[in-house]
Amino acid sequence: MRIGELSKRTGVSPRSLRYYEAQGLLTSSRSDTGQRHYSDAEVQRVSLIRQLFDAGMSSRVIATVLPCVDVPGDLGIAEATFATMTRERDRIDADIAHLTETRDALDALIRANSRHRAELSTAGEPVARSA
Repeated sequence: MRIGELSKRTGVSPRSLRYYEAQGLLTSSRSDTGQRHYSDAEVQRVSLIRQLFDAGMSSRVIATVLPCVDVPGDLGIAEATFATMTRERDRIDADIAHLTETRDALDALIRANSRHRAELSTAGEPVARSA
């Protein structure tokens, strides 16, 4: 299929697909006129690439993970990929912990603001607004 069809089937822009190819994440064959052609299997690969990007992985990290999909029977590749995936999971766990702390701090501010607003509304005094 041509790049437009792959884009339509995956919801990923042709520009992103060309980027994936430039980064070595996706491959295509070329017609005599230079048009890219992709196999049906590339639809699933693009979906996997999107999931990995959505998880916050860089294209460089994704490039180290994909060989495990391409050559599933190679123990050396599997071991290297396992180490990369473990590091990425640890990074994501740290990001989640940081986001949880930030959410909890925001929740505390929201509670304090709610109490403050309630006190102001029961006092019956107009609230001065700053410009």
